[in-house]
Amino acid sequence: MTTHLVIGAGPVGQAVVEHLHSRGEHIVVVTRHDDVSLPDGVEHRRANVSDPDAAADAFDGADVVYQCAQPPYDRWPELFPPMTRAIIAGVEAADARLVVAENLYMYGPVDVRLTEDLPYAARDPKGKARAECAELVFDAHEAGRIEATIGRASDFFGPGVRESVVGEMVFSAAAQGKRARVLGDPALPHTYTYVPDFGRALVLLGERDDALGEAWHVPNPETVSTRRFVYLVYDAAGIFPDYPRIISASGWLLSVGGIVSDELEELAEISYIYENPYVVDDSKFTRAFGDAMTATPLEEAIETTLDWYREHGIPAAPIEIPTGEEGESA
Repeated sequence: MTTHLVIGAGPVGQAVVEHLHSRGEHIVVVTRHDDVSLPDGVEHRRANVSDPDAAADAFDGADVVYQCAQPPYDRWPELFPPMTRAIIAGVEAADARLVVAENLYMYGPVDVRLTEDLPYAARDPKGKARAECAELVFDAHEAGRIEATIGRASDFFGPGVRESVVGEMVFSAAAQGKRARVLGDPALPHTYTYVPDFGRALVLLGERDDALGEAWHVPNPETVSTRRFVYLVYDAAGIFPDYPRIISASGWLLSVGGIVSDELEELAEISYIYENPYVVDDSKFTRAFGDAMTATPLEEAIETTLDWYREHGIPAAPIEIPTGEEGESA
């Protein structure tokens, strides 16, 4: 039986685990801490995968390794590349296949649809760190050290996704009848990735030899404006149209807010993502693997996510967005 090893137990790692568990696969989850909730029958190993020796020990016996972990957001430039090197070394020692979950920061500001052949043009530290990590993975693959593939997703939403631009600030707010808070211009189109789809796509990529050595934009629900996205969330909550207007924040407001909030300062670095159309092209994946997987329809994904927030009673995000701009109702 194939042994699937998942690094990290955040929303993406959990999505991979849940999909594999539904198929009855043998699963090992590696985290730095013991306080992790896993389905029955899933093995847990504790290890610091930033240490190459510890990673090699933790990955022993693995056939496919899914890299779904990340350092603290404000320390990506410092910690992400060394962690990636250690994971590659551990995968090589285990003679396993590596599947990496990535976002889209490495492309930097773009004024076109995002495709996999775009250059790595990021100018911000986080985007540069992501680009370096991707290059490390593909360099190791091309050198024959490991077999590797990468799946890339846009901003997440879904059950268990709280720390997202449409997590607590939209879904939790809707569940409680509060104002939605968004970044950038809500009138612009923006692709959002449903995290269970991301998990399924990563597993599929790990199974396909023709996925190796390449990056793939995973399937996404239809792209709509953030305003339309919020409308659909509040409509699913049963409180549209009688709900408060959207509060939105631009890049300069985030920069000002950063004077008093480290979290806002971190978001300001990548504010360009929310101040321009951000449309992800997943046609490469669809052409290659569309017979095996398609994205969950947007309204179905939103309803499932909202149900999770209702069930768990997650409070609205405490983050305070400067209120210099207020968008129209969705």
